[in-house]
Amino acid sequence: MFQIKWLCQNMKGYRATYMLCLILDVVCALSAIVSPHLSSKIVDDYITGENAAENLANDRNGLFLLLIAIIGIAVLSDVLRYIYNMSAETSSQGLVYRLRTHLFERVQRQDMSFYDSSRTGDLMTRLTGDLDMVRHTISWVVPNFVSSVVLFCVSMVYFFTIDVKMALVLLSVTPFLFVAALIFKRIIRPMYVELREKLAKMNTDAQENISGNRVVKAFAREDYEKEKFQRTNSNYSNANKKAAITRLNISPFMDGLANLLSVILLICGGMFLINGSITMGEYVAVSSLIWAIENPMRMLGTYINDIQRFMASATKIIEIYYSQPLIKDREDAVKTGSLNGDIEFKNVSFSFGDKKVLDDISFSIKAGETVAIMGETGSGKTTLINLIPRFYDPSYGEVMVDGISVSHRSLKELRKNIGMATQDVLLYSDTIDGNIAYGDSSMSEEDVKRCAYLAAADEFIEKMPQGYETIIGERGVGLSGGQKQRISLARALAIKPKILILDDTTSAVDMETEAHIQNSLNSLDFDCTKIIIAQRISSTKDADKIIILDEGKIKEMGSHDELLKLKGYYYDVFTLQNEGFGKGE
Repeated sequence: MFQIKWLCQNMKGYRATYMLCLILDVVCALSAIVSPHLSSKIVDDYITGENAAENLANDRNGLFLLLIAIIGIAVLSDVLRYIYNMSAETSSQGLVYRLRTHLFERVQRQDMSFYDSSRTGDLMTRLTGDLDMVRHTISWVVPNFVSSVVLFCVSMVYFFTIDVKMALVLLSVTPFLFVAALIFKRIIRPMYVELREKLAKMNTDAQENISGNRVVKAFAREDYEKEKFQRTNSNYSNANKKAAITRLNISPFMDGLANLLSVILLICGGMFLINGSITMGEYVAVSSLIWAIENPMRMLGTYINDIQRFMASATKIIEIYYSQPLIKDREDAVKTGSLNGDIEFKNVSFSFGDKKVLDDISFSIKAGETVAIMGETGSGKTTLINLIPRFYDPSYGEVMVDGISVSHRSLKELRKNIGMATQDVLLYSDTIDGNIAYGDSSMSEEDVKRCAYLAAADEFIEKMPQGYETIIGERGVGLSGGQKQRISLARALAIKPKILILDDTTSAVDMETEAHIQNSLNSLDFDCTKIIIAQRISSTKDADKIIILDEGKIKEMGSHDELLKLKGYYYDVFTLQNEGFGKGE
């Protein structure tokens, strides 16, 4: 199976340790055979045999040696089992650590389309619960399954050396057991695939609820969210119960077959003992070892259950493990160091599935220019700017930076030269200083404060309890929308980008603060091309070029004065914001 092959490949570096674990596991299993054999010798030679009394009187040292051997084997087995457990845990934890690191790196390298189609809860389940199932399989299921197989096989061989007929009688139960195991495997596997999906859905709902708790409270939807989570929780619980009940339904049959061995031994073994086919010592040995074939039979259902859970989890992990981003560097990716900031769109079209978002967009921006983009909601403004750092590739046409297509550039180099303050502000659970210096952790405190000043954020930051060392909550909880926007802008300015993209960054600030930010952007101490998405005329009127998008097409393009003369969309917005309602003449 591919999952097993994949697991073996990833054991590199821990194979020797894990092989030691399995070898010690086998040794411990074999040691369990030795003690019953020595016990049979004691019974036959010193208790019930024809020469038992004579041997006990004349060969006490032999008895003591056998007893010491039994004790020594028990102690040695405990020591070896401790080493085996440590080896298993070391191997499994090391493997899971490596896999989790690799998976996180894979997730980090994925493009936007991956995140558009992946649920956060599902990804978290793969990085936590699914990997823990892999660890459980490595550290418990495989070693115990191996020891069970070894115990069963060696015990049966030992029974055959004692008496073939008795061994065949005991072995006659196993075909029924394997048939039941195969049926159980076919039934339980799809159940665990379904169970895995239900768990991911429940985790997704919980994550969305916790992240959006403010929205929930703002709309007083606690009861609705409670009912919604109860549904997914109930679906997961029902799927879990269904799988558990199926496992429990097969357990009595497995246990019954295992317990049947004791009855067979009592009846048949007694008959063999009476007719002299076996000695009392051999009967004692078989009685002591009956668990070695009884226990594997009883545990077979558990092993199959856990292996099917592992298969379901491993399949989900492998999907990410081997996933490749659609957007990645070409082998001949161009690296030019710093950028100048020239941008050109050549007949660019873009579609999400069957929906066309951008249609034949063409325009150019010279380095150092400021370009404003306006348009109604859904006109394609954010999608357009996302093509510049190559978050998506256009369906048709080319996006050029400094005369080179972004698809031919090194992604890391391209994006390091672009500063973005997005519409959906994400701040980390860190200090304000750490959030501003996110793009360059080596920034000095003076540079951080300078960027905060440019973004009109220094005043409110200084008033916070620990100033720039104040730790803000997850996603900026505790800050207003305008405050988060200004910190996001400061973070974008901190890397001194050659291309600065602002997506509705000043929508939540007052006019005075916006004026301060506009003045700061016009007087930056470094050269950069600025692209601003905004709906306020005050944010766009000073731009070198204003682009109006409508249903994915360029409807108007020009300077402030040129667009006013057209008396189109821009003129209507200008009139609405400056004169109230209606069109100006």
